Amino acid sequence: MKIAIAGFDTEGVSSFSYFSTSKNTLTILDQDSAKQIPAGANAILGKDYLQDLGRFDLIVRTAGLPPRTIFDANPSLSPDKITSQINEFFRLSPTRNIIGVTGTKGKGTTSTLIANMLIADGKDVHLAGNIGVPALSLLPKLTVDSWIILELSSFQLSDIKHSPNIGVCLMVVPEHLNWHDDFLDYTSAKAQMFARQTVTDTAIYFAENSASKAIATSGHAAAIPYFAEPGATVSGDTIMIDGQEICEISEIKLLGAHNLQNVCAAVTCVWQITQDIPAIRSVLTTFSGLEHRLEHVAEIDNIRYYDDSFGTTPETAIVAMQAFAAPKILLLGGSDKGASYVDLAAAVQSSNVKHVLLLGDQASRIQAELEAVGYNDFAAGGESMTEIVANAQQLAASGDVVLLSTACASFGMFKDYKDRGDQFKASVLALRPATGSAYGANSF
Repeated sequence: MKIAIAGFDTEGVSSFSYFSTSKNTLTILDQDSAKQIPAGANAILGKDYLQDLGRFDLIVRTAGLPPRTIFDANPSLSPDKITSQINEFFRLSPTRNIIGVTGTKGKGTTSTLIANMLIADGKDVHLAGNIGVPALSLLPKLTVDSWIILELSSFQLSDIKHSPNIGVCLMVVPEHLNWHDDFLDYTSAKAQMFARQTVTDTAIYFAENSASKAIATSGHAAAIPYFAEPGATVSGDTIMIDGQEICEISEIKLLGAHNLQNVCAAVTCVWQITQDIPAIRSVLTTFSGLEHRLEHVAEIDNIRYYDDSFGTTPETAIVAMQAFAAPKILLLGGSDKGASYVDLAAAVQSSNVKHVLLLGDQASRIQAELEAVGYNDFAAGGESMTEIVANAQQLAASGDVVLLSTACASFGMFKDYKDRGDQFKASVLALRPATGSAYGANSF
C-alpha cells in the first residue's frame, strides 16, 4: 500500500513507525524543507508537499494539518483516502473502554486526573492524544480490559469517524480561530466526538457552559452534567457526588478556583466506572498539576513566579489572574489567534494587576484595549525572555506575584508554549542565589 505521512511532527513520526512494514511504501510529506527525516525515507518537502495526493492509497494526516488544506490542494481527492492517528486507533484498539476528553482548556489536567484515579482503583490505564503521547504507540500494550483516556483537540476531532464510550466536554469558548473558519466550525469539530455515541454511552458536560452542553448532547448518549447534580458539585467546602463526600476543597492540591471545574469533571467521569472514594480522594489530595499550567517556578525575595505558558487565550489568562489575590506583574502578548481582548482588559483593571509587560505582535492590540478601560500601567516587556523576567523583577515588590499567562500563542519569539515556558523558568531560576528555592508543578 502506498501511504503518505502528511506532517512529520511527533504524531507523524509515530505514524511513520507504525505503518513501516514490508507491505507498505511510505512517503513523508512536510512543508518544512529543512525537516529532518529518517535515512533512506521517501519524502516530499517544501511548499508543494501536498500536490497530487491521489496517487497514494492512504494519507495519514497529522492533527495540526487541517483537512481542508489537503482538499484545497487536491479538490478531487476522495475523503475515504484520508485518515488520522485517532481514527486508526479507534479502528484497531482491542478495548472499547475509551474515554475522550475535549474542551477549550483543562483537557490535560482533567485527562490526567481521570487516568490517575483509575490507576489508583487498580485498572490498566493508558493516557494519550493531545497530551503528547501518540495513540498508535499504545496498541502493543493494550488488552481487552485496558482503559484508554484520550485528550482530544478540535484538530484531532475535525474528521473523526468514531466516538468513545465516555465523552467529557469541558468549558468551550472561542479558540483556534486562526485554524477554524469561525466559532461554529470549532464547536462542530468538538461535537464530532459525540456524534456516533449510542444510548449505551455516556456524555458528560459542564453545566454552566451552553456550548459544552450543546456539543455533548449532539449524539444519542445519556447526558450527565458536572458542576451540577447528578454529577459532582461543589457544596460549601466539599466536593460531593450522589450524596457522598469526596474530599474537602482545602485538601485539593491543584491551584485556582477554576480547577474545581476540572476536578468535578474528572470525578463525574470516574464515578460512572467506579465509586472508589479512597482512590479518587488520594489523587485529589496529591496531584499538583501539569507543567506550564499555573506552575510554581520559584519564590525569590518573597516574590512568587508562576508559569502559565499553556494558557494561550484571554479566557485562560483571566482565570489565571483570578487565582491570586496578591498584587501581580502580568506578562501578556504573543502571536494572534483571532481572539478579542476586551474582556481581558476589563479583568486586568479589576484583578489587582500592578503592571503589565507586553510581548509579541499582539502588544499594540492589547495596549489599545487596556487604554480603553483606563488602565495605563503597562510597558514593553523586552526583546528576550531574560530581559522580560529582569524587567518584571524590577517592577515587583515583596509579596507580589509575577505571572506568565500571555492570552496569546507563542510563535514568533518562541518555538511554542513549551519553549516559552521553559525560557521563563530558566530566566527566573537564574535570578536565584545559589541556595535559592526549587520549582515544582501546580496546575491548569
